[in-house]
Amino acid sequence: MKFLIQLVISTLAVLISAYLLPHVDIDDNSFLTALVVAAVLSFLNAVVKPIMIILTIPITVFTLGFFLLVINALMIMLAAKIVDGFHVDGFWWALLFSLILSLVTSVLEGIKKRDDGDGSI
Repeated sequence: MKFLIQLVISTLAVLISAYLLPHVDIDDNSFLTALVVAAVLSFLNAVVKPIMIILTIPITVFTLGFFLLVINALMIMLAAKIVDGFHVDGFWWALLFSLILSLVTSVLEGIKKRDDGDGSI
């Protein structure tokens, strides 16, 4: 049940982030497409991202961790290639989308914790 709640929060975050950015599109603002994007991003972050992080340890250390932002943007671009109906117009929009997605997800998680009584917000 916890996974499903997290998936719904991620889906809402994808919808809100895509709505805020003009060069990130979800066809017809479809909840189903956003759900698929959230699921694909969850899979990519669980499987592909750790491999990318291990392979890029030297450049990540050299850039003091900022290369992780590039990896996040690449995960967004890969999700856009995989999911029909989700389009990102370039690397910089993917980077901005990943930052806004993180921010929106944090806000939604904070609201969820406050409603559950678990948070100290």
